Amino acid sequence: QVQLVEFGGGLVQAGNSLRLSCAASGRTFSTYAMGWFRQAPGKEREFVAAISRSGGNTDVTDSVKGRFTISRDNSKNTVYLQMNSLKPEDTAVYYCAASMGSMGWATPKERRRYDYWGQGTQVTVSS
Repeated sequence: QVQLVEFGGGLVQAGNSLRLSCAASGRTFSTYAMGWFRQAPGKEREFVAAISRSGGNTDVTDSVKGRFTISRDNSKNTVYLQMNSLKPEDTAVYYCAASMGSMGWATPKERRRYDYWGQGTQVTVSS
């Protein structure tokens, strides 16, 4: 079983930045596509960003395009989410996830494509 642990959540004012990190256990990190999802109270968990196995392809949801960037460092078994120009509507619990069955170029967006999930980290953006 792969274990994922998120770091970097916190309370920030609108317009500021945060960088989330997700550290993965195991020796096969580079074989997984990685994604970030978020869930606000009363809402369904939604896709935020994904990155392919080697980092060559990325995808972000329209609501964060131009503000959020996903990246990975396979030598450190870590995936990152750089969040700039944060808005109150970005407030949510953010989860990282690993997908085992994706093609090498894929950036999966569906929750069912991910096999392992972190515990989540709270991001709160005040106005």
